[in-house]
Amino acid sequence: MSDWFVSNVRELPWTENELGASCDFDRSREPFPEFGINLTALQPGQPMTMYHRESYQEGFLVLGGECLLIVDGQELPLKQWDYFHCPADVPHAIVGAGEGMSVVLAVGNRVGPDTILYPRDQTALRHGAGVEQETPEPEQAYARFTRPAPVVPFRDEFLPR
Repeated sequence: MSDWFVSNVRELPWTENELGASCDFDRSREPFPEFGINLTALQPGQPMTMYHRESYQEGFLVLGGECLLIVDGQELPLKQWDYFHCPADVPHAIVGAGEGMSVVLAVGNRVGPDTILYPRDQTALRHGAGVEQETPEPEQAYARFTRPAPVVPFRDEFLPR
């Protein structure tokens, strides 16, 4: 028997800290065994993650607003409907940009052991998405942020109009 379900992001738990407001589609149930999928709402200048590279590919779709992609130390603007395919081991981070809230759909792998590294990068540091010292430890990379992010009620501003 399959355990399929339908969820509405307005009814799911959201968390919010200095890394934006986020809704994981499996937060209210058992984690999905093969992939993670979430929405993140970002204010301008707010990093979604710390600049990192990992051993699996990821995908990011901007559903609304504007973002700044930092990839391989370069800055690239992202706008609504831009999709960033990130192969394994490519360093990257996304930062909110533009005049208002941006919303990003992210998908990543959960199968097998993941190796992650947070390299020091001047471009990422300039945008508040970098570490001063390279580390493989998420706890160290995210030490300056409120973690775990507190649960907050859904707000209409989290979704693009």
